Amino acid sequence: MKYLLILIARAWQLGPSRILPPSCRFAPSCSEYAIQALRKHGAIKGGWLAAKRLLRCHPWGGCGYDPVP
Repeated sequence: MKYLLILIARAWQLGPSRILPPSCRFAPSCSEYAIQALRKHGAIKGGWLAAKRLLRCHPWGGCGYDPVP
């Protein structure tokens, strides 16, 4: 399951992310954060961390450096 989620994030990086203008408010980007979280914490906790990060990605959310815990 972990590898499937990493594959989805990687497909985003290689596909739509390259076409759309850069607009990420965080470093590392949300897709890179998801990959790091999945590799470090596994599918359940890493997926949860990635989902929380995506939910913070809105105009009133935070910005800046946000490493994987």
